[in-house]
Amino acid sequence: MVRTPERAHRVASNVHRVFSNLKAWLNGTHHGVEPRYLQRYLDEFVFRFNRRNTPIVAFQTLLGISNQKAPLPLRDLVVLSQP
Repeated sequence: MVRTPERAHRVASNVHRVFSNLKAWLNGTHHGVEPRYLQRYLDEFVFRFNRRNTPIVAFQTLLGISNQKAPLPLRDLVVLSQP
């Protein structure tokens, strides 16, 4: 059991680091977040975080995804952005 913030930081320092990075990224990149889009922001953060040591892999992954998917018409994109 973790009883103090100092002990929590020692026990779960990586968890604290990830959340600190998430908050800094959200505030620095997006300058605010709408709650209805939070899951999308988190998905992007996880994508970037998982590929942080090899940025070229993220680019290659995006190229691969875009190569396999058909383009969406604007009306479909607008519907996707609706809650």
